Amino acid sequence: MSSTLTPAALAYRRLPNIWDVAAFVAVLGMLAAVAAAARGTVIPIAALKAGSIHLDPAYLPGYALRTTMRMFAALVASLLFTFTYATWAAKSRRAARVLIPILDILQSVPILGFLSFTVAFFLHLFPGNVLGLELAAIFAIFTSQAWNMAFSFYQALTTLPADLEEASRGFRLTGWQRFWRLEVPFAMPGLVWNTMLSMSGGWFFVVASEAITLGNHTWELPGIGSYVAKALAERNIGAVFWAIGAMLLVILAYDQLLFRPLVAWSAKFRVETTASATAEDPWMLAMLRRTALLRRGGEELGHFVGFITGLPLRFPGRRRSEAPSPASTRSGDIVFGAVIAAAAAFALWRTISFAAQTLHWSDLLQAVLLGFITLARVVLLIALASLVWVPVGVWLGLRPAWARRVQPVAQFLAAFPANLLFPPFVVVIVTYHLNPDIYLTPLMILGTQWYILFNIVAGAAAFPGDLQEVASNFRVGGLLWWRRVIFPGIFPYFVTGAITASGNAWNTAIVSEVASWGNTKLAAHGLGAYIAQATEAGDFHKIVLGVIVMSAFVVTFNRLLWRPLYDYASRRTVLG
Repeated sequence: MSSTLTPAALAYRRLPNIWDVAAFVAVLGMLAAVAAAARGTVIPIAALKAGSIHLDPAYLPGYALRTTMRMFAALVASLLFTFTYATWAAKSRRAARVLIPILDILQSVPILGFLSFTVAFFLHLFPGNVLGLELAAIFAIFTSQAWNMAFSFYQALTTLPADLEEASRGFRLTGWQRFWRLEVPFAMPGLVWNTMLSMSGGWFFVVASEAITLGNHTWELPGIGSYVAKALAERNIGAVFWAIGAMLLVILAYDQLLFRPLVAWSAKFRVETTASATAEDPWMLAMLRRTALLRRGGEELGHFVGFITGLPLRFPGRRRSEAPSPASTRSGDIVFGAVIAAAAAFALWRTISFAAQTLHWSDLLQAVLLGFITLARVVLLIALASLVWVPVGVWLGLRPAWARRVQPVAQFLAAFPANLLFPPFVVVIVTYHLNPDIYLTPLMILGTQWYILFNIVAGAAAFPGDLQEVASNFRVGGLLWWRRVIFPGIFPYFVTGAITASGNAWNTAIVSEVASWGNTKLAAHGLGAYIAQATEAGDFHKIVLGVIVMSAFVVTFNRLLWRPLYDYASRRTVLG
């Protein structure tokens, strides 16, 4: 009996069904909630009165919605930044010499540093309106998301398998077609996992991004971050637990509705020649496939996207036959390097001139010494996190079913703000007279370890199944399997995770080297505490000095260690 559907049966399958009704109600409810929350972004700034944040749990759903909207707005901006900035750096050797060090600097600049100098700009865009503050908060969250995603996408573009590149040339793909048909699909598994991590990174700094200070003015935007800040200030432990519960529910919601379907969808882009075991589709994806109208709309959207990405667009540039000579390339590099060096020297001179108005050489020496203390913490935590999470990440990445089970738990732990652990840490340290320099250090690892874990999971999940079968057939196991099989395959992902973890650890030092619970405040010695205290005091000159010293430490460390490893990973990728 033929399985071909008759025209009548096909038409019946395209009629709306109960799943369409459920999806329509859910989408309509979500749009209504977003519209209601959006009204609060265009009110006069005078409406944000002091004490307007309520600790009554009844306000938490509205606060959670406002915070989630800011995070997804920042995520959209981060994706746009990733597809442009990282692509430019990967496609242009000269651009990479400038863009990648800038990215190193940007990921090391603390969120408090961005807020200190961007709030006035956004407020001038929309004077007297809350929208300016909303944009400042979204930009702050953007700075906690974009750099990780850009590094992930750049790593994928620079480790593209040679056989796939050769195939794209054989099919005569244009630059536009190659980008959407080859490069983006190849990068998609790692990008999806790093997007999840970026969402969690936004939660980690949400307290700092929703409490905005400019001069003597402080505004608290309605959101979970402001709720947590007020609960900590008032020592309301019950409100802290309500905030944790609200965060957990929000993370579970967008994990089930968005990220689980995305992880399942991205699995089809794995580079391999043999079939591998995959987990079953998540319930959300299965439900969407049962709908008629939504499925039909998705098909039409897919056809439209396929048409756009398949356009034979060519980017301007020289043909192969018109390639510049080595001499002209060297001359161009010299001129380009001289221009960039002059611009960097001018920017550095202007910055030093600003900081030198009230600071002295002793302030610089103090900041550098504190930077070495924070550097020691960063190196120790990166090493410990690697020893723990590389084996765990490989185990999870090679088992899709287990990875999906752990996925929401890892997202929640990665999103857990260090501020919420201040009460027990402060109480224990004060009660037992412990050294804050040692016992505040674990707070830094909260936001550091997950960059390594998520990237290792993404690398192991993208590891070709045929190579796994070859290793199994040759009975390669134990330490030899780690050295010759899996670690070379995940090495580019590990380097990406380590780079972003290192930058995030420096950023996290701002909130982990200073802890407070009510009127009790503890501070460890370090550059993070230096910047946090300068920000609280409104000392812009010390903020600039601290940010410069922190950026110099990060760039130097990356230049001496991570960049050589990155180049090595690009040359020795197992997929090439």
